[in-house]
Amino acid sequence: MNISHNHWLLFGLALGGFLFLSALIAVRPAWTVQSTIATLPGAATLTTDEQAGLHVFISEGCVACHTQQVRNIDMDKQWGGRPGLAADYAWRTRIDTWRATPSTLGTERTGPDLTEVGKRQASIDWQYLHLFNPRSVVKQSIMPAFRWLFTETASPMPNDKVVNVPAAYRDGWLGTIVPTERGRQLVAYLLSLKQANLPTGSEVPGFIEYGPAKTLVAGANGAVAAAAGPDGATLYATYCQACHQANGEGLKGAFPPLKGSPVVLAANASLMVNVVLQGYDARPEYGAMQAFGDRLTDAEIAAILTFERSSWGNKAPAVSTAFVTTERKAAPKPKPGV
Repeated sequence: MNISHNHWLLFGLALGGFLFLSALIAVRPAWTVQSTIATLPGAATLTTDEQAGLHVFISEGCVACHTQQVRNIDMDKQWGGRPGLAADYAWRTRIDTWRATPSTLGTERTGPDLTEVGKRQASIDWQYLHLFNPRSVVKQSIMPAFRWLFTETASPMPNDKVVNVPAAYRDGWLGTIVPTERGRQLVAYLLSLKQANLPTGSEVPGFIEYGPAKTLVAGANGAVAAAAGPDGATLYATYCQACHQANGEGLKGAFPPLKGSPVVLAANASLMVNVVLQGYDARPEYGAMQAFGDRLTDAEIAAILTFERSSWGNKAPAVSTAFVTTERKAAPKPKPGV
């Protein structure tokens, strides 16, 4: 059949191909991200003004020069307390039915990254001066002035924020300068830009006390006896639960789940042991995990891993202390000064 002579068939094939590729390239990845990423527990919800300020941020083209992504490289340490995670952006939703979710990651760092500008420049007066005339606070700034976000008034209202612009930067503005509603909303959004703190598990909770616990072992005659050893459940609650959570499901977009994890369920626990001993940086998918090799004994690590491999529906062989000891001896030694 010559499809060029059958316009319905030609149209149907083109439409079917378009729908298939759309589902494969756009819908499926978006669905996956939506189901695996969640807002961090400590993230603040935007107020009405801050949400409106985000829309002003987009409409004024601020994303053309400013990024909101802290990369896992040394030169980005000045822009945030930690590298960005997928969970940092999970709160974003569509502007409305017809407009897509705003992307604020940016592509160029012509101006400073704004990930933590709410902490770095927390002064509301500085923010207004910077918008009215950037040179008034940063002499070398190449940012354009956004004077249309301000207005002059002879008698400001009680709720108006008066912007005290130095005479040298007024550029002909003689009256009292106050921000417009859009200017106020934009500054509210900028001041809200702060990274949510991640749990680290580095601090041992004071209310948890643990010591040698009794674990059940089977004797040669099949009888179950008690043996002394570290309590894996309590150690997990002390060192691991803050990030991986009590249910083993982790924090979506921040820390990976242990429940059903192929690393946890692997018959050979070598990788799992070495992750605990040496730490692991899985960015950009997840936050970096610190090393516990210098904080936990081989018996304690074995107890934690055995607990993880037998909890939340996981069914994997126990990890022995001897196995952890062998892996520790085989692990590469850190270089001097590192």
